[in-house]
Amino acid sequence: MTDDHLLTEKRALLEAMLPHVPFDGWTAKALNLAARDAGLDTGVVLRAFPGGAADVLDFWVSETDAAMLRVLEGRDLAAMKVRERVKLAVMTRLELAAPHREAVRRALTLEALPQHAPRALKQLYRTVDAIWYAAGDTATDFNFYTKRMLLAGVYGATLLHWLDDKSENFAGTSAFVDRRLADVMRIEKAKSKLAKLADRLPNPFRNLRRA
Repeated sequence: MTDDHLLTEKRALLEAMLPHVPFDGWTAKALNLAARDAGLDTGVVLRAFPGGAADVLDFWVSETDAAMLRVLEGRDLAAMKVRERVKLAVMTRLELAAPHREAVRRALTLEALPQHAPRALKQLYRTVDAIWYAAGDTATDFNFYTKRMLLAGVYGATLLHWLDDKSENFAGTSAFVDRRLADVMRIEKAKSKLAKLADRLPNPFRNLRRA
């Protein structure tokens, strides 16, 4: 079996499973119903997702991240400030998931369980890394990690807000992202000021190194 054929089967199972998730969660039952609806046998399911429903969820996260990047490739990001790019990426990511918002809620419920925490953290990292990639981040120093850590907090809080947002076109979530990103910008400015101040302070160990 070719990789392309396996990918086609994965996508078919995912598409068939998503309508069942709001009722049955990310479970073996939902996956079995998806296989039935897609006309695929158990062998195909095991080959496509050996880890079961949790693997399907992981695949969905990756597929949605990739879709976000494709959408953003068609936008004039170079004309935007970094903060605007990040916001656009976050909102695009949520809009892509919007048709299956209840499946997102079910995913958060599943991944709140201790045994799923490592996988959930990896998924969150991949998403925020994709957002920063789309925003044109080129950091290779410690800022690479601090940016992703801060954005993970923003994205996680935004996701919870978005799940209950009933405003038109998610206007409430858009405003929420603005506030959270403003908080991050204040933190970054404070870090920059502290770094400059530290550079001007005398180093008490300099003379010790010369001794």
